[in-house]
Amino acid sequence: SSWFDSIGLRGFANWERVQAMEERDHGLKIFDYVLARGGRAVMQQIEAPETEWKDAKDAFETQMAHELKVTSLINNLVNLSMTEKDHATVNFLQWFVNEQVEEEENARTILDQLNMISQEKGVGLLYMLDKELGTRVYTPPVTSSS
Repeated sequence: SSWFDSIGLRGFANWERVQAMEERDHGLKIFDYVLARGGRAVMQQIEAPETEWKDAKDAFETQMAHELKVTSLINNLVNLSMTEKDHATVNFLQWFVNEQVEEEENARTILDQLNMISQEKGVGLLYMLDKELGTRVYTPPVTSSS
């Protein structure tokens, strides 16, 4: 978010800020599930993400690669849960499987648009996309009571 803001793409910065809020919620969803199942969730240090890119397209290529990695990790958790016959966790993880379809689609759509813009060499088009991304609004996830 701050990198986009620093280069004047405030709409992209807004989009990424909303994305960060969603990702925080996803982490807390897992945290709460571990606690609900009698476990103890322990936060550990993770590698810092990249903070510099050559352009918006490069940033979204990085984001797309990250989403694909997350999808693979979630699939591994589903497979392990199935092997362990942990049906509750398989059910819980299904929400994340579905969410990753959306996450990949969002990143791919923006990346496709950035590819079209770079082919057209359209600064005006980048400005329009920036305005569109600036309209994204954070919506907290709906949680079921069961």
